[in-house]
Amino acid sequence: MRLHSEGYRIILSVFIFSALLAALFHWLFSGFPIIAILLYCGLALLDIWTISFFRVPKRKMLTNDELILSSADGKVVAIEEVKETEYFKDTRIQVSVFMSPLNVHVNWYPIMGKVLYTKYHPGKFLVAFHPKSSTENERTSIVVGHANGKAVLIRQIAGFMARRIIYYAREGQQAKQCDEFGIIRFGSRVDFLLPADVEILVRIGDKVKGSQTPIARFNRGH
Repeated sequence: MRLHSEGYRIILSVFIFSALLAALFHWLFSGFPIIAILLYCGLALLDIWTISFFRVPKRKMLTNDELILSSADGKVVAIEEVKETEYFKDTRIQVSVFMSPLNVHVNWYPIMGKVLYTKYHPGKFLVAFHPKSSTENERTSIVVGHANGKAVLIRQIAGFMARRIIYYAREGQQAKQCDEFGIIRFGSRVDFLLPADVEILVRIGDKVKGSQTPIARFNRGH
């Protein structure tokens, strides 16, 4: 396991903030050791959680040209047919994965192909499991075209706690299945807008792992 480079500055800032608070607590509660110890423990938990949030696990990546893998760790919260209006402007199957603050927040490409489209959308910060978060929250859209002629739209969505979406995908780049394309900070959601004829391999409530869990399979007949 390693720490994500996007986390170094935040981890240092949290450590400095914790140290200053610890000094303040020592001064305020020197006569109340039990209270001071409890506050110190709270600061230690904050430090540990911040480090944990930016962890990048060492995994044996699953690659398979027929499979669409989850880009994120989390829980499947929606599987539904939707009208996609941003890029494809057709009917798609949307699979949504909610990432809690305890999940790994790195995002990986779900398929091999070419990046056809990227766009950042400013927006609200509704809780990430809210149905309207897909279209009203701050988000990015990334479309990857597969060699079989199909394409997948991946949407990174900021949640109530998430205040920054980071993505490295650029139009024209080659996307390699299981390569990292971004990270979302502090609780969020990833939507997958899939071709209508794919075979869905997950159910609502399933826990998935990025670059590990297949969420769908391309139709072999196309």
